[in-house]
Amino acid sequence: MFRLQGSKVLAVEMTGDAVKAKNGSMVAYDGRMAFKKLTGGGEGLRGMVARRLTGEQMTVMEVRGQGTCWFADRASEINLVTLRGDRLHVEASNLLVTDAGLRTGTTFTGLRGAARGNGLFTTTVEGHGQAALLSDGPAVVLRVSPRYPLTVDPGAYIAHQGEVRQSFQSGVTFRTFLGEGGGEAFQIRFEGDGLVYVQPSERNTIAGDL
Repeated sequence: MFRLQGSKVLAVEMTGDAVKAKNGSMVAYDGRMAFKKLTGGGEGLRGMVARRLTGEQMTVMEVRGQGTCWFADRASEINLVTLRGDRLHVEASNLLVTDAGLRTGTTFTGLRGAARGNGLFTTTVEGHGQAALLSDGPAVVLRVSPRYPLTVDPGAYIAHQGEVRQSFQSGVTFRTFLGEGGGEAFQIRFEGDGLVYVQPSERNTIAGDL
């Protein structure tokens, strides 16, 4: 069972089951817990190779036991997402904890440019269970519909789910209007029917004003 204590600490109650968590994110526990590092996020050789080629890092540990374990990461906000057989696409750096029963992997998302830490692949989480996402400030959930597509700055993007098509566009970004543009600019466009999670603070990027 996942529950938030405040907005920056996640408590997970376990009765012999397990969760997968960002390595080093455990801040306290009671009861009896065992910790095991899962190289490459536990998704196998293909995922490890993909991450090595793209530079996307995901170091995961399995936590199993009886009791309560608390997780946090650099005082980031934590957002809970419930999956009911669907798939969540999320930046690896924004994934904190998932139910052990959820499957994690990688998926090709297109020629994105060069956001630091974000390669050509995005982490996928699918199945039935809960996932906890990190954000710099409280995340905002935006609806995408066939009538209203959505365009997002790549530095603010966290995750998306649903029947959503993702594409990358070069052109003017929000920073250009503030006179801060200086290089090639990219945006992420979402079309279809689903949800997009964004944070109110942009991660550091390279390649101009991406």
